[in-house]
Amino acid sequence: MKILLIGFFAFLTWSAISTYIYVCKINGLCNEPIAMQLNAVSQKESVAGDTVRIPLVKEEALVIPKDLILYYAFDKSEFISDSAADRYFDGAMAYLEQNAQYRLNITGYTDAVGSFEYNQALGYRRAQRVQQYFESRGIPVKRIAIESRGEKEPADDNNTMAGRANNRRTKTTIKK
Repeated sequence: MKILLIGFFAFLTWSAISTYIYVCKINGLCNEPIAMQLNAVSQKESVAGDTVRIPLVKEEALVIPKDLILYYAFDKSEFISDSAADRYFDGAMAYLEQNAQYRLNITGYTDAVGSFEYNQALGYRRAQRVQQYFESRGIPVKRIAIESRGEKEPADDNNTMAGRANNRRTKTTIKK
């Protein structure tokens, strides 16, 4: 029985010491005293006037997020959200909340494989999928404009596979 008690107390001691080392020394979560020097403030240096109506933090003007370009597989319009789209959404939402006259403009593009009419429709479906994503995240439909350029404005050469892959895209911008 004596050995069990000694073992139990040794275990408790080891647990307490290892917890202290992990929490305080490794993670630095223990409150250690910090030496601070406080200077006396005279009446002249104190805050004068009405500070209730003055914001404590100056609001910084948000900049328009850079364009979001998403690429698609051949003859596909499915859009799956990724971290780039989520970051763009966060920035776009914050900017649109502060600037009511701006809106999202989503343009769908395709490569030159297929008929002109089919590519126009495919580009439009791609833009619609991105629009549905932004609507599902809370941007009102009246703040989103979509269009299709189909194969009209290629970003790259349609004579190579890599060029055609670069042309299968949607471009999301913020415009007035």
